[in-house]
Amino acid sequence: MSLVSNLIRSLLLTTLLSFILPIMAIGTLLAAAFAIAHVPGLTAFGRIGSSQIWEFLAIFGGGYPLQGILAIGFSCGMVGCLFDLYNFYLYQDLRSQ
Repeated sequence: MSLVSNLIRSLLLTTLLSFILPIMAIGTLLAAAFAIAHVPGLTAFGRIGSSQIWEFLAIFGGGYPLQGILAIGFSCGMVGCLFDLYNFYLYQDLRSQ
């Protein structure tokens, strides 16, 4: 029973972190672009950067940047979950030998 609870706990933690990390990374890039837009002389670069990030997210969200960032987060979370399942399977295979 301990084996199953370890698997579930590991899956939940890995999936949550894999979901949150790309959202935080894109949010940091967006915040940096907005901050650069407030620096005199770099306003154009900041505005262009933030608009490019919004357009990138809108592509993945069917025209809506919020849906795009959630789609990226969900897909990264699913990939993290699959990697964790593979790692768990591989560890079990090595443990049985």
